[in-house]
Amino acid sequence: MKRYLPRRLGIAVAGGLAALVVFLPASGASAATTTLNGDWAPFNRCPVENSSMLAADGSSTLAFCLASDSPSGSITLGNITVASGDVNLQAGVLENTSDDSFTVVSPSGGALVAAPVQIPGGLLGLICPSDIPVVSAVCSQITSSALNTVTAVVQPAGSPSGFSLAAGLSEGVPIITVPVKIQLVNPLLGSDCYIGSNASPILLTPENLTAPKIGAEFFDANGTPDTAGVMESIASTGGTEGAGSAPIPGATGCGLLGVLDGVVDLKVGLPSPAGQSSFTLNDASSYFAGVRSPGSDDGQLLAQYWSSAQ
Repeated sequence: MKRYLPRRLGIAVAGGLAALVVFLPASGASAATTTLNGDWAPFNRCPVENSSMLAADGSSTLAFCLASDSPSGSITLGNITVASGDVNLQAGVLENTSDDSFTVVSPSGGALVAAPVQIPGGLLGLICPSDIPVVSAVCSQITSSALNTVTAVVQPAGSPSGFSLAAGLSEGVPIITVPVKIQLVNPLLGSDCYIGSNASPILLTPENLTAPKIGAEFFDANGTPDTAGVMESIASTGGTEGAGSAPIPGATGCGLLGVLDGVVDLKVGLPSPAGQSSFTLNDASSYFAGVRSPGSDDGQLLAQYWSSAQ
């Protein structure tokens, strides 16, 4: 069975799924990585050994690896806008050939690895000054940069859903819905200060803002470029992507017994209505690869070839 990846999936997957990384510029997920050769290099966290990936039969289900990276971007959350650093997303993708629907499979350590985002002004800017005695007491304890620094860490709050291949072919149409929560990390805020939760997540819907440049590549099992290779991939580079969001809930668990929740909400502007928060990703590079001519052992071949590139 010939896959014809460039014709069937090219712009939609390489450009569209690249937008997945837009909304997560500050993940705290840690994951083991493997150094891979050649064209396999971007996919060093692809979950090829996941049981659902291995079960892809090349007929009813096809298995792919996805990798996206951006060196910079920005995030606006309520009243706050901050720059983001490098963002990397990797996952497996399963295509149901009966209806061309897709399921995203995250690596065991999490799909996202990115530079943490520091909130401008730190805790002093986030909750101080205040005429509330308990808040004033917290402000008086901020005597060093370590106590003042607030880092935003975006974390998954459930599984992505609603991926649309057709939306990936166009601009300005939501491609997927991804639930996340944002942890605000600071010693005085405690370990459970979050905006959003698993029960009440921030729902993000990325879309293409500009069309990326599209290219195709074939390579051998070990990653060496080869026009007759057993692997094929699509690359999209140089695009600008972004995402708006559904309503953002208020903060919870900030300070002892949540005493700082309301102060954080007031300063950040939470809860916020749909569309008030947004995310952008600059100079995104995304790669999507699969076995060129999948057979009944498509998922197992993908895992075998991935391992041979180490």
